[in-house]
Amino acid sequence: MASLTSLFLTFAKIGAFTIGGGYAMIPIIEREVVDKHHWIEKEDFLDLLVIAQTAPGILAVNMAILVGNKIRGWKGAVVSAFSAALPSFIIILCFAMFLSQYKDSPLFVKIFKAVRPAVVALIAVPVFNLAKTAKVTWKTCWIPIVAALAIWQFGISPILIIIVAGVAGALGALIEKRKTTQQK
Repeated sequence: MASLTSLFLTFAKIGAFTIGGGYAMIPIIEREVVDKHHWIEKEDFLDLLVIAQTAPGILAVNMAILVGNKIRGWKGAVVSAFSAALPSFIIILCFAMFLSQYKDSPLFVKIFKAVRPAVVALIAVPVFNLAKTAKVTWKTCWIPIVAALAIWQFGISPILIIIVAGVAGALGALIEKRKTTQQK
């Protein structure tokens, strides 16, 4: 079992060295809690990620809360959430206090433009890892593609997509159960 100190240090490191927000943190959180520390299983990580995405709030903090809670209960949740958010708070505070005078600097603009493609890659990696963990196949890959297009192109709420997917999954299970019962 992880100590509260190791939870704090792990999530503080994740919070300090991740550029690009919650989605960019996913592979780093997974590497730390699943691969490195073996605190949770890969399938449990995917389940926690689904819950974190559907809950209101910041994805990285939601993940920290859920992972911390799974490992050490409510104390782990509090420590993990605090330590995941603390580095960002400090960095943003420093930006606001000291770097706002340089925001229009050509060097600053170039640095942030150069970082953008790396952030896209950091977000793309968890998408492919999640697809693999969720066992998305060539037969089912149309589902996330249609969901993404519905959100991006037509502005459909992700909440509605999740509800429709849940209902479709439940209906599919009922149909499958009915077929199995009729075949007996």
